[in-house]
Amino acid sequence: MNILAPVRRDRVLAELPQYLRKEAALHVHKDFHPRVTCACQEHRTGTVGFKISKVIVVGDLSVGKTCLINRFCKDTFDKNYKATIGVDFEMERFEVLGIPFSLQLWDTAGQERFKCIASTYYRGAQAIIIVFNLNDVASLEHTKQWLADALKENDPSSVLLFLVGSKKDLSTPAQYVLMERDAIKVAQEMKAEYWAVSSLTGENVREFFFRVAALTFEANVLAELEKSGARRIGDVVRINSDDNNLYLTASKKKPTCCL
Repeated sequence: MNILAPVRRDRVLAELPQYLRKEAALHVHKDFHPRVTCACQEHRTGTVGFKISKVIVVGDLSVGKTCLINRFCKDTFDKNYKATIGVDFEMERFEVLGIPFSLQLWDTAGQERFKCIASTYYRGAQAIIIVFNLNDVASLEHTKQWLADALKENDPSSVLLFLVGSKKDLSTPAQYVLMERDAIKVAQEMKAEYWAVSSLTGENVREFFFRVAALTFEANVLAELEKSGARRIGDVVRINSDDNNLYLTASKKKPTCCL
């Protein structure tokens, strides 16, 4: 468990990466939502910077869930496969548009005997990553059931979905083209964004998790802005006051672009 992970200060963007095919992405826009950018500039992100966003990673046994997380969090690849027992997690901290943001990546067991244990940790996820092996058609077919199980514990309307094909380095170009076609079709049915990665070479791993962080951050800020009177970070609260405006700020200016 990498609780004390360093803050990633890389420029995390919500824009569509050039190598990600448009038909594989649901969230297609040039940059962060204008309200999100404005809120960050004016420090009106409420408690987003203090929250930990939960991301669960599900999929069949040995499709590469643990290797995917380890490649991103630790930049390592262990060829000696060890099945996850129950669940494990890693913590990654980011800085997005100047705001601290944390993702908690839950690595769940793919073995049937641990499924009941793992499913108890599905609740409260803000993003669901369903992993399959690009060289195993059956693992792609099983992703629908993994998603159904995860959504039993979450609100389908408020969770981000990602379908990830792993072990791309083992696929020939011809094999990958065929699998990609089927994977994109499944992703569209799920309303998920599709990515293909290789934990061995690191291909697309960093970019994928940056994408997850960016979109999850954006969703969190927009949700915070929907709350009435999202306050500025650092506002002082008057504990004993009859004033309806409990937040004492240095500036009385009203936001101009976050309404």
